[in-house]
Amino acid sequence: MMPLASYAPALAQLDDNFFGDRRNAVNECPGNNGLCPGWIFDNIDQYLSPLWEHVLLSIVPLVLGFLVATTLALLAHRYKFLGTGFLAIVSALFTIPSIAFYLILLNVTGRGFATAVIVLTAYTLVLIYRNVQTGLEEVPREMVDVAEGMGLTRRQILFRVELPMALPTIFAGLRIAASSTVGIAGFAFFAGAGGLGQEIFAAPTFRGNVVAASVLMILLATVLELAVLAVQRSFTPWERAVST
Repeated sequence: MMPLASYAPALAQLDDNFFGDRRNAVNECPGNNGLCPGWIFDNIDQYLSPLWEHVLLSIVPLVLGFLVATTLALLAHRYKFLGTGFLAIVSALFTIPSIAFYLILLNVTGRGFATAVIVLTAYTLVLIYRNVQTGLEEVPREMVDVAEGMGLTRRQILFRVELPMALPTIFAGLRIAASSTVGIAGFAFFAGAGGLGQEIFAAPTFRGNVVAASVLMILLATVLELAVLAVQRSFTPWERAVST
């Protein structure tokens, strides 16, 4: 674990106003250990902007990660010798502690949304890459042989046979990546990208504030996962037919 002093460069750049409103709110809600539902409902509007920031911090990296990871997995599927190297790279990125990752990039890309997106995208890669690769490998060889016997080209087999059959596994990885990204995005304020994590850190001892921001993060993760599931169902109508 990194010492607190290591966070100083990032924390030193936070405006005092960043903390003021939440810390003052503690005095407004002394009862019940700072958990005041009334205060939460009266001040819910102050979480709308951070919530929108968190939505962007979740969706943009997820889309970019899907594009990058799927491209790598397709290359590894076509050229088998690339698979081990790609997996090693995306796995190594996933092992870097999130706060350390943010702070390392601060010296390269500076504070802001782009730095947070780079970090969050890197964390999605291994989750999506593994599932795309696994889904393609699980396609029965007999089906590929039949497609080849029908005269389909390698590209046609990929897009008409292998990818459609791999979609359930691919979307499973995408759902995991969606939930994971919402959580890791909570530390994006270290990169100056805002989000609901910033609200929690502003007054970590004010329970009402922590509960409000945390519940919004949980709801966002749930909605995002359900959205991915809905997209999956639209792309795999045959699964619905089988289930009914």
